[in-house]
Amino acid sequence: MNGAKMAWFDETLHDGIRQSLTVDRLLHREHTGLQELTIFENRLFGRVLALDGAIQTAEADEYVYHEMLAHPAILARKAALCSGPQDSLDILIVGGGDGGCLREVLRHPEVRATQVEIDARVVELAKLHLPALSAGAFDDPRAELVVADGARFVAETERRFDVAIVDSTDPVGPGAALFTGEFYRNCKRCLKDGGVLVTQNGVPALQGGELAASHAAFRTLFADPAFYVAPVPTYNGGFMAFGWATDDPGLRRWSGATIRDRIDAIGLETRYFNAEIFSAAFVLPNDIRSLLRA
Repeated sequence: MNGAKMAWFDETLHDGIRQSLTVDRLLHREHTGLQELTIFENRLFGRVLALDGAIQTAEADEYVYHEMLAHPAILARKAALCSGPQDSLDILIVGGGDGGCLREVLRHPEVRATQVEIDARVVELAKLHLPALSAGAFDDPRAELVVADGARFVAETERRFDVAIVDSTDPVGPGAALFTGEFYRNCKRCLKDGGVLVTQNGVPALQGGELAASHAAFRTLFADPAFYVAPVPTYNGGFMAFGWATDDPGLRRWSGATIRDRIDAIGLETRYFNAEIFSAAFVLPNDIRSLLRA
């Protein structure tokens, strides 16, 4: 934040580049004890949540990110299990205190979701200032919120999950522990046979090393390490990458028709994701493919 009236929010997450958004109204700012949290209104992106100077989510385009985190893996796992609405799937979310990922996960009626968020203040303030993101998800009886260190949780829990989603900050501050080989190994430990791990993996054009490091860890642990992409305008630098790691190579090879059947079975209506995007998102351009060969 700069200027006497705090007219601009400057994100300097990446060396040599800056993204600036007008602060049309500052809603909240505090140090939570774990990280610096800022929530403000911007005329184009709506309400914006930032942690330690890095934009985490914005009302205008959060649906792209959250739909792509949640639906591909859940739908693929359903198809593999031939599950119907009466069959329960266990979903783990690490991070995601704004509630957007939980909201999308719970749009599948047969899931039970456990969310592990290290900072309770993120949840409290997002519910207060960005209520549309969670849309009541934290009050859903199918959801359990655990305020704890996500890295410790996956290392110690005896529970097993069909899908584990890591909706983390960038690898700085509290989020750094969620980008290590040890963390990914522990995520695999708490997956059911054939389960899938999904991670946010930054913007490859600006965070190529992060993508390459995750891939190196995935390929030592999982039979099918992969990545898929989506454009999220708030995340400066082009495509956003999502990690995908599983021992079931068939999960990302379902046809569009199969995924569409699963979408139609629950009447899932989305703003960005669809059955065709399920397949297309895994088709990576050559510059991103080259990072996976590094």
